[in-house]
Amino acid sequence: MPGRWRWAFALSLLSIGVALPATAQDMMRHLDLNSPAMTKSEMTRAQVEAVAKAATPGHPADFDGKSLNGLDLSGLDLSGANFHAALLNKTKFVGAKLDHAVFDQAWMLNADLSRADLQHASLFAAQMLHAKLDGADLSHARIVADLTDASLKGAKLVGANLGADMKNQSMGLMHAVLNSADLDGADFHDADLSRAELQFASLHKTDLSGASLVGANLGGAELIDTNVAHANFDRTDLASARLVKPKGLASARNFDKAVNRDRMLRQ
Repeated sequence: MPGRWRWAFALSLLSIGVALPATAQDMMRHLDLNSPAMTKSEMTRAQVEAVAKAATPGHPADFDGKSLNGLDLSGLDLSGANFHAALLNKTKFVGAKLDHAVFDQAWMLNADLSRADLQHASLFAAQMLHAKLDGADLSHARIVADLTDASLKGAKLVGANLGADMKNQSMGLMHAVLNSADLDGADFHDADLSRAELQFASLHKTDLSGASLVGANLGGAELIDTNVAHANFDRTDLASARLVKPKGLASARNFDKAVNRDRMLRQ
């Protein structure tokens, strides 16, 4: 891995709960989010579009490690494109086709992916704080990303895998982070949210039916008019969570095994 991205990968792991050596933490202290590398683009929209048009099924568009910060790539067909370790801070992908695209280890702070097609996309160790994915389709996507304060209102995540990566225990538990995220009206039907961080998330009228919440942290989250039919609450932390008019609670699985039920706020 080139030196330029070795530290970026380390920081990606650091922010999603992975224990790292002191050198990686030193990198975090010296990271300048206002630097040209984090704010400028080395390509234009026209150049990105040309690469996308030249792509073939066997050779998808490749933007590995590219700085595309702040570009407006809305509406482009970037299906299957490789954005591994790319810098996409404040980049706009509104309504873009990004199905099967790879965003592993990408920086996407404040990126706008509203109404984008991200079906089967890979978002592993991606930095997506404050990202906007309202109305986006992330069905069957693999998402082990930091989505703190992100907005996914009305997003579709049917069958999406946000579960912890149990294969890399030697590196620490890598898991999805959606703390303080706006998930109102999102569809997580049959999604895997095991061990995900959802503290203080807003889940008004969210569909969690059939979802796995095993070991997830919903501390302080608001579940108002939320559909939890057949959802699995085994070891889910519900401390200070607000559960108001839930739908299908009677059919929820292992609700009696949830943690801190006595500290849950019910109305």
